[in-house]
Amino acid sequence: MIKVTLGDISRLDFQVDAIVNAANSALIPGGGVDGALNQAAGPKLKQAMAAIGGTPTGTAVITPAFELSATYVIHAVGPRYIDGKHNEEELLYSAYEAVFQLAREYELSTLAIPVLSAGIYGYPKETAAYVLYKVASRAENHAVTTYVIVYEEFWLPLFDKILQKKI
Repeated sequence: MIKVTLGDISRLDFQVDAIVNAANSALIPGGGVDGALNQAAGPKLKQAMAAIGGTPTGTAVITPAFELSATYVIHAVGPRYIDGKHNEEELLYSAYEAVFQLAREYELSTLAIPVLSAGIYGYPKETAAYVLYKVASRAENHAVTTYVIVYEEFWLPLFDKILQKKI
C-alpha cells in the first residue's frame, strides 16, 4: 500500500520501521532530506554513516535510526540527473529496488520515503515519482506499507494522477 503524506520526513508524528534517507555516495551528511534527518537523529547517525564509508549510486545501506521515529534509516543513493542518457533511470530504479530489498531482508512492514533525486540532484519530478510508484507497487513489495513523505504541496496532485494510473 502506498500513502502520500505532506510533511517533514525528519519529524514524523508516527512510527515506521525505517525512514529512507536521500543520501550521497560518500554517506557524508549534506543538505535537504539528508541534512534534516541527520540533525533530527543526533550525531550518532553521522557516525554510523561514516563507519560504512560510502556506497555507490543506485544502492542502499541501513543503519539504526537513533532519535528518529523509526528503528532504521535506509540510506539510498539516487543519481544526479544529467540529460537522461547516462543511465539515470536505471540507477534510480536500482536505488529504490535496493531500499525494498533491505525492507524485505529486515522484514520491515512500514517505510517512510522521499522522492529520491528530485531535489538538488535535478531528476524530473514526475518521472522520479513514477519510478518510486512502480517499484513500491510491485507484488514482492506489497507487504510493505510505503508512506511517501513530500515536503511541498505540488507533489500531492502529481501522486494523485500516478495513483489513479493516469500517467
